Amino acid sequence: MDSKQPPPYSEQAGFTPAQTYQPGGPTQPPMYPPMPQPQQPSTVIIQTTTTSNLVPIGSEPTRICCPSCHAEVVTTVKSTPSSRTHCWALVMCLLICWPCVCLPYCMDSCQNANHYCPNCSAYIGTYEN
Repeated sequence: MDSKQPPPYSEQAGFTPAQTYQPGGPTQPPMYPPMPQPQQPSTVIIQTTTTSNLVPIGSEPTRICCPSCHAEVVTTVKSTPSSRTHCWALVMCLLICWPCVCLPYCMDSCQNANHYCPNCSAYIGTYEN
């Protein structure tokens, strides 16, 4: 056996390089125009700052700027029973103090205080006792 290498393909008879058949090859113009490169959109950063005037609310009416109508008002307070109110009533019932079961429902200190705007009736917040 001979250790002679075969001739390269380009020297063989009847060989046509693959580049000839590809778009943009040496003998053929590209089939499609090149795709335009997308332009990088400019980045716009909008930064908004808000100042919140958080006023702590309690069980009593509080002077506050209403977030809905932006009026300076004294809030209207409505007391509503909470789960704690119901638990105290149940404890009194179980301890045979059933005549006093309605007492937690009558005391504002056992209920949550919901604050509302007197102008627009918007809910402002709740103070939980």
